[in-house]
Amino acid sequence: MTTAPPPDSQLTGFVALLPAAARPYALLARFDRPIGWWLLYWPCTFGLGLAGGAKSHWPLFLWMLLGAIAMRGAGCVYNDIVDRDLDAKVARTASRPVASGAVSLRNAWLWTILLSLVGLLVLVQLPLRAQLIALLSLLLVAAYPFMKRITWWPQAWLGLVFSWGALVGWAAVGANPPGLALPLLYAGCIAWVIGYDTIYALQDIEDDALVGVKSSARAMGRHVKAGVGLCYAVALACWAGALWQVRPDPLVFVALLPAGLHFIGQVVTLDPGRGEDALAKFRSNRFAGLLIFAAMLVVGNAP
Repeated sequence: MTTAPPPDSQLTGFVALLPAAARPYALLARFDRPIGWWLLYWPCTFGLGLAGGAKSHWPLFLWMLLGAIAMRGAGCVYNDIVDRDLDAKVARTASRPVASGAVSLRNAWLWTILLSLVGLLVLVQLPLRAQLIALLSLLLVAAYPFMKRITWWPQAWLGLVFSWGALVGWAAVGANPPGLALPLLYAGCIAWVIGYDTIYALQDIEDDALVGVKSSARAMGRHVKAGVGLCYAVALACWAGALWQVRPDPLVFVALLPAGLHFIGQVVTLDPGRGEDALAKFRSNRFAGLLIFAAMLVVGNAP
């Protein structure tokens, strides 16, 4: 039996220090859960790093971090607006501000617009080509909340969304990607997202079955550990191909070894029946992102 996961909205960290009226809005944007914007941010750094922009475009690392925080927040608010009825039926999400009534629907839309304006500020810091690519992602973002209703693989759609920053990051540097480097980088990020979000979905697998929500965790069933392992293996293979396209030297594969060992540890020790373990393994991908970024940075900026 899966143990009950912690509620999705918690008054922890700096959120607890905010005025009472502001706390629901911070929770709505998941400011209490930074793992989400870290996972949105890392692919941006992969693109910047592998394209060789670490020195020449270093301010973009900061701008894109701000953009990841703001747009992840806006995406969470929009997702909660769409999912407010479903969230009210699931124990972990019933306390979310829109589902619980702590924030009105009108104010939730206004909060989405305000966060999006911060994203717009970041957007204008990018070159035109990167701006256009970034704007295209809005179509994917708008459709995402509905995917769990129509496909068993909403995690794949999330992969398209959360990996988009790799395309934007590379375009922001302005370098032409050699061969298949950019498609392979993007594909690797998608596979990584499917893997870690499948782990995340294990927390809700019983409630999802009751309310009819689809997920890759439910689709994989008792083969979930093998399925996540396969996703991670595909991600590493794609990233290795991207690194090889940039620098055809067998040593580039060594750069991915730390991330590979981290993924093996996640899969081997994963307990699908424990919600708190699934959450811990999911959150450990913040460190995995750092390891992958280090590989992209070393190979993309080597003399």
